[in-house]
Amino acid sequence: MTNTQSGPLDGLTVIEAGSMISGPTVGRFLADFGATVIKIEHPEYGDHIRNFGTQKDGIGMWHKYLSRNKRSITLNISGEKGSAVFLDLISEADVLVENFRPGTLERWGIGWERLSAVNPELVMVRLSGYGQTGPYSEKPGFGTLAEAMSGFAYVNGFDDRPPLLPPTGLADNIAALYATFSLMFALYHRDVNGGSGQVVDVSLIEPIFNLIGPFPLTYDQTGEIARRSGNRSTSSAPRNVYRTGDDRWVALAASAQPLAMRTFDAIGRPELKDDPRFETNEKRLENVEELDAIIGDWMAEHTREDILEIFEEHDATIAPVYNVADILEDDHYREREAVVEIDDPDLGTAAVQNTIPKFSETPGDVDYLGPDLGAHNDEIYGEFLSYDADVLAELEQEGVI
Repeated sequence: MTNTQSGPLDGLTVIEAGSMISGPTVGRFLADFGATVIKIEHPEYGDHIRNFGTQKDGIGMWHKYLSRNKRSITLNISGEKGSAVFLDLISEADVLVENFRPGTLERWGIGWERLSAVNPELVMVRLSGYGQTGPYSEKPGFGTLAEAMSGFAYVNGFDDRPPLLPPTGLADNIAALYATFSLMFALYHRDVNGGSGQVVDVSLIEPIFNLIGPFPLTYDQTGEIARRSGNRSTSSAPRNVYRTGDDRWVALAASAQPLAMRTFDAIGRPELKDDPRFETNEKRLENVEELDAIIGDWMAEHTREDILEIFEEHDATIAPVYNVADILEDDHYREREAVVEIDDPDLGTAAVQNTIPKFSETPGDVDYLGPDLGAHNDEIYGEFLSYDADVLAELEQEGVI
């Protein structure tokens, strides 16, 4: 099978049997860097991500973004014939990524024991809400639930308001990142250390739980439960977002002592460096209300452009709070090619995030956006598995593909 792009994962064959965000995000990472990712979708309705979120003329933006660079095939793997086709695919693959509820593949007769018997070298990445084991394992799990149960929502937002959930699939994306680098560990063990295939078990709750840093250790050692602190930091000051005189926003962070001193110079208040209330980070945290009031009043008297110029002159740390339109117009993003324009048969010219990180010798690439349902059936079944026309016709007639 000819890959449409090259990259550091060129030659790696991945079967993606998942839906929505977490599993397909792993597939997107791998496809971006040259892996052949074969995305299995149900013949009738496909991945639910196709109909999720904002649509344009019936085309889902999430699908176009997450399914880029992948081959879409249709296959109902829950039936006997579909399972047999699935096993044929597994026998030729390096990796399986799936995010069904635990026990689903086993119920269909295609759990790990059968898959590894067909392909002992297979690395199987399993993403689920709560993991493959534990008392919650069989519960339905979603990113929102993980964001709540991980401790993230509890510390996110303002103390006098309810816990705040993120506006996008944060837990799913963090879990996908963990799953992707864990897969690379497993492949290194297999291919470099002479090991075998194995299962990588990734829950949605544990990766984002790791994101909250030392809060569990702090509670264990001191009994302190971290609380919501809004845009302030409990570790350093000043740190906040401020409204500017032209009704825009900037974010300021001065986590180190020299940065705080430069901030005072930037706002024209060098005397604050010797003010007992603000001379150390500990004192600044104790008097953060007064400190924020001083900085906030100065910000309100200047435009965002002037503020950024003044802080740059003083080598102080500040940034504008961007919306997505600001990002697409920013020269730094453009020079870094953080956004790439792709010609798409459904959308026309479409702007999406480029591949990251940047590789000096084997960079990733966005070849195309999410394909039509079953767009690669002929390529995968005919060329990759060498099914003849009669077999394909029978499978299609029976609703298997």
